[in-house]
Amino acid sequence: MSWLPIALVAVPLLGAVVSAVPAVRDRAVAWGIAVSGVVLVLAVALAAVFDHARPAGMQLQTDRPWIPGLGLRFHLGVDGVSLPLVVLTALLTFLCFVHLAGHPPAGGRPAALVVTLLVLEVGMIGTFLALDLLLFFVFFEVVLVPMYFVIALWGGAGRRAAAVKFILYTLLGSAVLLIGLLVVRTQAGTLDMVALAGRHGSGMARSAQILAFLAIGLGLAVKTPMWPLHTWLPDAHTEAPTVGSVLLAGVLLKMGSYGFARIAIPVLPEGAAALAPWLGAFAVAGIAYGSLACLAQRDLKRMIAYSSVGHMGFVLLGFASLTPVGLNGALFANVAHGLITGLLFFLAGAVKERYGTADMVRLGGGMLRRLPYIGSLLTFACVASLGLPGLAGFWGEMLALLGAFSPAAGLSRPLFLVFMAVGGLGTVLTAAYFLGMLSRVTHGRVVENVPAGPLEPPGPPVATAEGVREVLSEAGEGAEPVEPVATGAAVAALDREWAEQEIARASAVAADEGEAGATGAARAHGPGVADAAEVGRGRRPFGDVTVHELAAWLPLVALIVLFGLWPKALLAVTTPAVQSLLGSGVAP
Repeated sequence: MSWLPIALVAVPLLGAVVSAVPAVRDRAVAWGIAVSGVVLVLAVALAAVFDHARPAGMQLQTDRPWIPGLGLRFHLGVDGVSLPLVVLTALLTFLCFVHLAGHPPAGGRPAALVVTLLVLEVGMIGTFLALDLLLFFVFFEVVLVPMYFVIALWGGAGRRAAAVKFILYTLLGSAVLLIGLLVVRTQAGTLDMVALAGRHGSGMARSAQILAFLAIGLGLAVKTPMWPLHTWLPDAHTEAPTVGSVLLAGVLLKMGSYGFARIAIPVLPEGAAALAPWLGAFAVAGIAYGSLACLAQRDLKRMIAYSSVGHMGFVLLGFASLTPVGLNGALFANVAHGLITGLLFFLAGAVKERYGTADMVRLGGGMLRRLPYIGSLLTFACVASLGLPGLAGFWGEMLALLGAFSPAAGLSRPLFLVFMAVGGLGTVLTAAYFLGMLSRVTHGRVVENVPAGPLEPPGPPVATAEGVREVLSEAGEGAEPVEPVATGAAVAALDREWAEQEIARASAVAADEGEAGATGAARAHGPGVADAAEVGRGRRPFGDVTVHELAAWLPLVALIVLFGLWPKALLAVTTPAVQSLLGSGVAP
């Protein structure tokens, strides 16, 4: 079955090529579902044939000459560290295509988006399967260009700036990463990751290991992202389309943290031991910073993005402990974060589609009344993300903190106890910002700050008369009307005085003659005021969760519950592999 890793990379690549055929282009999203579905089946088959009795060993390897003159090989394989991430990548990509079936891209060109996502899947899966350092780097870089286009072509109003910031940060990090990999090649004489991990740093000078770990760690930290190299992430998440945010949070961030487990720690153990305190310090700084930043956010997607900085801080803290417990926690948190944050971004996208905004102040409250299913799922995802016992988010953070409580020999235990305390404070702040968001958005009475309308077709924004009055009063004397609350282009073009007069006239007629009279009087003065009167008296209902959304979200819900109640399903795969990667030189 050594052909399975090759098929996992080849199928989405061939699918992307075939997507250019005109007959396929007309049904691009259906084709994307079919191709990603085949990849998911292959990933499940990979997990099924994987020998779970020896997850520490590299299995299903393919090792062929790639560039013989440089000693480079096309070497793929899977073990207990990479297997969960391969399946996670295939699952999230498939669910993104299912979501697209019910939500065509806002920027149009669905065929181009399908090609971009399939190429993105090639890079993501290839990164987790690669066993040659340069091949790992190639796959690591393949994801940058398609993700740039996903943000730049199908993102929000600030998409171009966010995409440029993303590509510049990640390219700079990749350049530093390449320098570190070349140092390893120069010192060790090989690029084979299996052989390098088996040596556990033997034959490499301590100074060279520190230098290589510093370069590789910085390159990986940009994509993880580690504070203070995280500043590209909030903009990218905020502006990216829903599927882009899901894959960015669910998979791309894991590529950086996976590099620590696969390359930096097992290949450079002395460098890891020397720089682990610094890694732990930056990790807990990210936990605290991400949590405090979340408390200050108004945009729902931006808050979830900053929460990723905090959650990935727990991953880095687990790695910094250099213990089997800590690394297990980091790997578990990797998978849990991919599932939970993927679900959160799906839900944030659904909220933004229905309300026309992700601004939590403008969303008002009462989502559980207006959208009971979406509000309930949002509550579930937030509670899972804050680490409630019994759900997947709990185990990774708890094990990372436990690893910091008793770090590897040679590391300062008092220092790591401080790290553990700061991390514990971060869990409290995480609960604070998620529960605060839920109290403002899902609970309470319905506040008509934002237009209500059907899910499909989107239609022009509408608002209540009270909402227009409120925004006009907030704008101040002489201010222009605010377009997001104005009911169509007509009212947006009206001046303040005229709009107030027409709303007052419509309200007066409504009181005297009933709703029909109000609507007629308002219509006589312009379509915008008519919309205000109609919506103010008889609002069009929101559309709650759709079939495509349920199909994309429920598998994530099931896995979050499964790994929360049965963590051994994941830990039994990762524990032997972690012990093998650490080796006797680093384990306590």
